[in-house]
Amino acid sequence: MASRTPEYLGEPTLGQIMRRPQWIAALLLAMIVAAVFAWLGQWQMGNAIRDNVDDLTATETVRPIDDLTEPIAGIPEIAAGAVVSVEGTFVPGDFSVIAERMNQGADESAERREGAWVVGHLVRTELDDASLAVAVGWAPSVADAQRAVERLTELPESERALEGRYLPAEAPEVPRPDADSRYMRTMVPAFLANEWGHTPTGPIYGGYLVMHDTAQAPALAEVGLESIDSVAPSAPEKVSWLNVFYAIEWVVFAGVALFLWYRLARDAWEKEHEMLLLTAEAEAAESAGDSGTTPKP
Repeated sequence: MASRTPEYLGEPTLGQIMRRPQWIAALLLAMIVAAVFAWLGQWQMGNAIRDNVDDLTATETVRPIDDLTEPIAGIPEIAAGAVVSVEGTFVPGDFSVIAERMNQGADESAERREGAWVVGHLVRTELDDASLAVAVGWAPSVADAQRAVERLTELPESERALEGRYLPAEAPEVPRPDADSRYMRTMVPAFLANEWGHTPTGPIYGGYLVMHDTAQAPALAEVGLESIDSVAPSAPEKVSWLNVFYAIEWVVFAGVALFLWYRLARDAWEKEHEMLLLTAEAEAAESAGDSGTTPKP
């Protein structure tokens, strides 16, 4: 038997149902939920449009590292990939070798080659003896890198003004069974700090510096090293479309909260009229039974 559309018998109207105390309370709750969703949408939209893109794209302008970050475990977004200047002294003997590092060098037409990095321990005495890991240069092999370490150790200890690209630490890797366990393959300053012979007494930078070949830097050619590739990071997008999508979602959720209240109130109105209709039909059937007549279908 097909369902029948209920007859609306006048009162209570939908407006009268909605003005009942329980539905007014439900409306207030729905409005609070919708307001929270709308605020979240506004917050997401505010994060979608970035107002610091110019600062983040000025990575090739040499700025003092102290203007961008402090010696902390993390690395601020504005400092990641930026070319910075820093003063400090290399600790003799605290040079390490990082194996399996690819490099192209100044010749952009050349193929990338696998070799090794030489990493030094720079101490900033004017900043509470803060320690900074510095990728000094690249060698074609681990053996060449070791020879470069011996030459760097012989250099006189003096304060140097360096320039380079400040980069975040890389993720540590589990050594392969066939790899030489004496050498690291990723730049992890926290791990290097445990390998340095001179135990750091001050804070340690969470990132590391890829040194550029400048006047006060160690002469790379004299120690058998080449400059490490220093590639500018990609410019961030001014608009984050993912955040825009999330903002639209929150607005939709706010509308759904209000629509849900309306739908529940309407369901209650329809249910009440269905009950009135069933009651009217039952009373009609009872009256027909008392008079001895059969009600028409």
